[in-house]
Amino acid sequence: MPARQDHRLVRTDENWLTLPNPHSIPVEICAGGDVPLEPAAVDEALRFLDTAATLERLAEATPGYDGPAPRITRAALTPDFHKGAGIPIGTVLETEHALLPQAVGNDVNCGMRLEVTTLRADRIRPRLDALERRLRHLFFEGGRRIALTPAQREGLLMDGLPGLLLTGETPWQGISPEDAEDGLDRVHASGHPAGTADAFAGWIGSAGGSGHHGSSHDSVIGGIGGGNHFAELQYVAAVHDPPAAHAWGLTPGTVVTMVHSGSLSLGHQANATALDRLRATWPAGLPRPRNGILPFLLDERSEPDRRRYLDAFGNAANFAVGNRFFLSLTMRAGLAAECGDMASRLLYDAPHNLFWRDGDRVVHRKGATPAGGHAAMAGGPYAMWGEPVIVPGSMGAASFVLRGHGDPRTLASACHGAGRRVPRGASARGDDAGLDAFLRDFRVVTPLDHRDPVVARRSDVMAAWRRDLKQEAPWAYKDIGPVVAGLKGGGVATPVAELRPLLTVKG
Repeated sequence: MPARQDHRLVRTDENWLTLPNPHSIPVEICAGGDVPLEPAAVDEALRFLDTAATLERLAEATPGYDGPAPRITRAALTPDFHKGAGIPIGTVLETEHALLPQAVGNDVNCGMRLEVTTLRADRIRPRLDALERRLRHLFFEGGRRIALTPAQREGLLMDGLPGLLLTGETPWQGISPEDAEDGLDRVHASGHPAGTADAFAGWIGSAGGSGHHGSSHDSVIGGIGGGNHFAELQYVAAVHDPPAAHAWGLTPGTVVTMVHSGSLSLGHQANATALDRLRATWPAGLPRPRNGILPFLLDERSEPDRRRYLDAFGNAANFAVGNRFFLSLTMRAGLAAECGDMASRLLYDAPHNLFWRDGDRVVHRKGATPAGGHAAMAGGPYAMWGEPVIVPGSMGAASFVLRGHGDPRTLASACHGAGRRVPRGASARGDDAGLDAFLRDFRVVTPLDHRDPVVARRSDVMAAWRRDLKQEAPWAYKDIGPVVAGLKGGGVATPVAELRPLLTVKG
């Protein structure tokens, strides 16, 4: 049944809509008629587009500014478009002569990492009880113990995964000879520019030891995070593009691991750096924007403040790629311990919350993933296919791997998931019977073992645990099928394979 359409959206064909706005900014939305698009998200998108007027006023009020007029040139909204915190999740924004940190947000370089293993689903299923216990220990009970030296921490923050893996000894369990190479050509951006890692000197120095050689563990790296972040064990349930699926190792029954996480507290610190500088340097006499969005102009005056932010931003983005790498290593370690000899190789690591600058043109993505075509992948392993696009479903639902086509209408972007249907607060008050039915059919690994009789007797602990799970339950999210169908029908990306979950690890 077609979803009810907000009257402010104009459907141009079965897969595309536009959002007229007072600033005449071209806004296109890829979504079929059966994908719900919440009015609250449309409200938020229109408020956010008022930043066009903010840019004009800021240029006029900035002493000595004589550069080109800063502007929003276009925007795209993906099928998982839903309300965020000032800017909708699923927004892609192109600006000229301006940078908007809030159009990326706190969770810098939140993204997906997908690895293909040599295991088969029929080998995993009989071992799920033992695997659940193993993964709970590894992720939540002190089992992962990732030791890093100060040099490795600094290398990661400055140069990304290559900086981590090329600093010498890599003693972590499960690492493979291909990991360093894959960190260069199977990651959308293997390293993000940073001139210094001073903003995170405390984390670098906390490794302790002697000089740059001693190593120590911490509770930060290898953390899943909260909300919709996860590490999931899946298998290939269906193939939709046989040649691409074969080339990518996605044969039916193959076990894969999918990780969704980001920069944790480092991203929050980077975004706070930007907002602190923007508030401190806001022109006297110019009212703050009603929508709360504070932009940087790309001028000489703001360059020192932008540099502080960009260094911290680069550090956080680099950390996020390393964090996903260690989450995947933890999954490898659990599988190897319970299933014996196995190998796992990265298919792709794709970011969601980043910006890309080309001269004075900046593309921002908030809750959207790159979906480049053949040209964007030239010279790499995906040149003949297009960029791998990883679209997870809700907890317990199918996920999809697609290949992108570089569609200019979405600024070469796709959705990063199914998208919320129900806000977190409302979903936390969801149906208890529905949650019980879900837990009977699906395996969720959390810090708390709800099957432990001692834990089960603590009604207060169980109530809090159930409330958190309801916020990420299937009924809180859109159906992934129509979302992916919209991407295909709109020419944004072609489905390659459908993945089904065996178990999910939630922080």
